[in-house]
Amino acid sequence: MTDDDGAQPEQLGPPAWTGDHVVLTGSCSWADRTLVEDADWYPWRTMSAEERLRYYAAHFPLTEIDSTYYAPPAERQVALWAARTPDGFRFDVKAYSLLTGHPTRPRSLWRDLREQLSVEDAAKRNIYPKHLGPEAMDEAWRRFEAALRPLHEAGRLGVVLFQYPPWFGPRRDNRAEIEALRGRLPDYRISVEFRSPRWLAEERDRERTLAMLEEHGLVFVCVDAPEASGLPRLMAITNPELFVVRFHGRSDSTWSDTSGSAAERFRYLYSEEELEELARPIAEHAREARETHLLMNNCYQDYAVRNAAQLRDVLALHAG
Repeated sequence: MTDDDGAQPEQLGPPAWTGDHVVLTGSCSWADRTLVEDADWYPWRTMSAEERLRYYAAHFPLTEIDSTYYAPPAERQVALWAARTPDGFRFDVKAYSLLTGHPTRPRSLWRDLREQLSVEDAAKRNIYPKHLGPEAMDEAWRRFEAALRPLHEAGRLGVVLFQYPPWFGPRRDNRAEIEALRGRLPDYRISVEFRSPRWLAEERDRERTLAMLEEHGLVFVCVDAPEASGLPRLMAITNPELFVVRFHGRSDSTWSDTSGSAAERFRYLYSEEELEELARPIAEHAREARETHLLMNNCYQDYAVRNAAQLRDVLALHAG
C-alpha cells in the first residue's frame, strides 16, 4: 500500500515472538507531547506527523490510538494512518468516550448530532448518552464503526478498546451493555478494560465476569496498575485470538489525580527487574493466544517506548 503522496511505508518494527503465537509490544501513543517535545527518541523535533508515524512503525509493530477517546476520528485521517504504516502493523483503537459513558465534550460530537441537543445540554461542560437519546446514540455507534473501516480493510485494526469508568460497576444494565458490544461492532475484535475493581473483587465475581466476556467473544484487558487503583494484576484469556495487557505504571500518588496531563498521571518508568517479573506470566498466557498485544501507557517523555523495547527483548528470551 502507498500513502497519499505515493511513498512506501518504512520497514515494520520487530515483534517479540513470531510463528503460531505472535507477541507485539508498543506504546499507547506515538505522538504524546512530552515524547515529541521533551525527549530525544525521535531524531528531530521538526518531523511531520507522517514522518513520526513512519519512524515509530519502523521500531514497533503496535500502537494504541488514544485521540479517538476524546473525539471520533474522521475516515480520511483513519485512511492515512493505514496508508502510512507497513503491512503487519496494528492499531488498537480506544473507543469514543460517549460510547463508554465517560463525560464527553459537546463540541466533540458530529455537528448534526450536536445540533440535536437542547440549548441547555449544548451549554454543558460534559454530556452523556442520556442527553442524546437512543436514535442519536445508534447513529453515533454507526459512524464510529464506519470511521474505523479503512483500518479494518487494510488489516491494520488490532482491537477496539472499551475502557469503562470506575463508576461502571457490575450491575445488570451494565452487563447488558457489554453483551451488546458484539452486535454494535460485528466485524471488529473488541476488548474490555474495567476500572471498577468490583468486576474482579472476589473469585465469584471474576469467574462471572470472565465467563461473560468469553461467551460473547470479547477480549479481557489485563492491567498492571498502581495498588491504589484496587485493580488486581489478573491475567486471563477470554478469546484465543488475542491476549492484551496494558501497563499503567505503579505511581500510587498520581493514579486518581486528573488535574494534570495524562503523561504526568502515568509517569512511571518500569525497572528491568519489574519487566522480567512480568514477562514470565505473560509468556505463559501468550502461548494460549494467536496474538498478544502489550501496550505501555506510561507515556511520559520516552518512558513508554523505552519500556516497550525492554519488554520485547526480555520476552524474546521466553520464546519457544
